[in-house]
Amino acid sequence: MRAVMFTDPGPASVLHLVERPIPVVGPGEVRVRVVVSGVNPTDVGARSGRGTTDGTLGPHVPNQDGAGIVDAVGPGVPGLTVGDRVWMWDAAWLRSDGTAQEYVVLPRRHVVPLPDGVSFDVGAALGIPALTAHRALTSAAEGPARLEPGALKGKVVFVVGGAGAVGNAAVQLATWAGARVLTTVTSDAKAALASAAGADHVIRASDDVGAAVRRMTKDGLDVIVEVAPTENLDLDVEMVAPGGTIALYTAGREPTIPIPWFPSMVKNVQFQFILTYTTSVQQKDDAVAAVSAAVAARAFDVGEQHGLPLARFPLERTREAHEAVEHHWVGKVLVDVSS
Repeated sequence: MRAVMFTDPGPASVLHLVERPIPVVGPGEVRVRVVVSGVNPTDVGARSGRGTTDGTLGPHVPNQDGAGIVDAVGPGVPGLTVGDRVWMWDAAWLRSDGTAQEYVVLPRRHVVPLPDGVSFDVGAALGIPALTAHRALTSAAEGPARLEPGALKGKVVFVVGGAGAVGNAAVQLATWAGARVLTTVTSDAKAALASAAGADHVIRASDDVGAAVRRMTKDGLDVIVEVAPTENLDLDVEMVAPGGTIALYTAGREPTIPIPWFPSMVKNVQFQFILTYTTSVQQKDDAVAAVSAAVAARAFDVGEQHGLPLARFPLERTREAHEAVEHHWVGKVLVDVSS
């Protein structure tokens, strides 16, 4: 089978297309013929040596997310049969084999049914972005633990960067769960994408964001999904409601984040730091179940009409797919692995 691999971390040029044997499926495992592989910033970070590492040794096949068709099931695998359409999450976490290859073997838990009529593109765009967004939206101490219609009714959610992959997922999921959603963007083009995702109010980051939020809310923001805390944390604390939650899923390259402790203390602000790889089993199970339900309800979709444009590359051009993510292409980067 064809696979994209790298041995030592480095620039995208370390990725090479190779032939390797089709992996054997074992007890409790599922082999999936990968149709579409999703590329995330975390995949680029792991490949470059700058991002999260799980300590596994090379050679590595990159990419955590993907969608495809069940090709074989091992002993003790319930609920899946050969030919089922599925999506996958955390394929390369604590393993050296991600989804940038024609076949991948994963534990049953990491392989999730994809409803009929839902595209493989949607399946490959879930994983890291949607599961991260779900945890951010449910990280408040008082819950909810799992999103569903009405779970965030009456809540005001503020998504920083609503045109990014995680931001888009947060807007779509929060809208599905009944929240009123505000978001910030940096251009008119991104504003159109955030609106297409379902945001109720889109604010330009160059405007007076704090003043806009004060006009639109009575008591402040219940949940803030934050992508740039080193720049925004002071403003976040100003805008968050008493007892509200600021969920941070990335902090850039700074080793520390200054926290305005006194105004945070006065408001009893909850700070939640999120890495989807290391959430608890229950938190991950809740996220997978909720995301699957949103997809089945057609409340989560991809494409420019849903605020998430797609860029596609064939497997042999995976280097270019990684470079597109490194260059901050707006939308979702996909690799077509097999037909």
